[in-house]
Amino acid sequence: MLNLKKLVKKMALVILVIVGLIVLSVFLFVTNSPQFGGKMTKEQKERYVVSPNYKDGKFVNVNGADVNLGFGDMMKSLKGYFFPLPKTIPEHNISVEAIDSVAIADYVGPTRLIWFGHSTFLLQSATKNILIDPMFGEVPAPNSMLGTSRFSKKLPIEIDQLPSIDAVVFSHDHYDHLDYGSVLLLKDKVNKFITPLGLGVHLTEWGVEQKDIVELDWWNTTNYLGMEFICTPAQHFSGRGISDRGNTLWSSWVINLGNEKIFFSGDSGYGSHFQEIGDKFGPFDFAMMECGQYNELWKAIHMMPEETAQASIDVRAKRMMPIHWGAFKLAMHPWTEPIERVSVKAKELGVDMIAPKIGQPIYLDKPLAINEQWWLKF
Repeated sequence: MLNLKKLVKKMALVILVIVGLIVLSVFLFVTNSPQFGGKMTKEQKERYVVSPNYKDGKFVNVNGADVNLGFGDMMKSLKGYFFPLPKTIPEHNISVEAIDSVAIADYVGPTRLIWFGHSTFLLQSATKNILIDPMFGEVPAPNSMLGTSRFSKKLPIEIDQLPSIDAVVFSHDHYDHLDYGSVLLLKDKVNKFITPLGLGVHLTEWGVEQKDIVELDWWNTTNYLGMEFICTPAQHFSGRGISDRGNTLWSSWVINLGNEKIFFSGDSGYGSHFQEIGDKFGPFDFAMMECGQYNELWKAIHMMPEETAQASIDVRAKRMMPIHWGAFKLAMHPWTEPIERVSVKAKELGVDMIAPKIGQPIYLDKPLAINEQWWLKF
């Protein structure tokens, strides 16, 4: 009996040491890894107090939407990671349409967009190059061991082949939208970074000069090179670390090119803000609407596919494209479910919806013929 007690004590001590080492490792990683970005200064906090979206030291959803999961719901959502459902990732690597670097650099045609999967786009208009939520990394996580790899092995064009970028627009600071490695590779070829309030703290931590960053609150506008960028609401949250939730604002974006207007939803649960944006700034020639990485447990922060179709009507989009799918596994639904469900609802509601291949140019001045469900091949 005495030996058994000694053995139990030794085992308990070993377990405590292992747990302690794990906790210490996590602490050192979080506090020392540049992936987590910068910390808001006291001066910044004082500046953000004037924002109606900033309360008690944090940014909030002004409509009072509850975006916090309770412990029970958190456990339910984690269940899928331990007991994964089938078809959450493609059976084969997704092929993409390659883009010639010279064709990109010398482009002078009508306004077009090129999708890189998930929520990343290159917008080209009147010789201007704009990147939207440029996430070119392999895994949307602070460490490659903490996420599933990109569904495609290649990008339509690599970062080092991109021409000079006039502006980069970010919607919020989550890893699948604001990527540390991508910013490091992009920052020396970007003239201006346009972000919601607070997000610039990460960019300056990563070597971007403050003078090259414009931060906006909801409904605020900046004009740059003849283009108008309007920061508009979204129903979501922010945070890259353990204790920085709500330290930066999240948003959708209106991009007014003069003769054409584009809406980018960012990440958002469905809400009345879509109607408000449509009333203020619609109609839109084209809307990129979040559709993917959802769960009924967190629908307050990520729309269900049927809501995506309705939201495109709310913002008064002439044509809509579902985004936030086709690149990463961040939820437990089958990877093709978002496009299948939204396609059914869009047809029912009479929404003009397109679903291009990754890398396929989308021209705003003409319809895009989609004669195949390309995702069925993978």
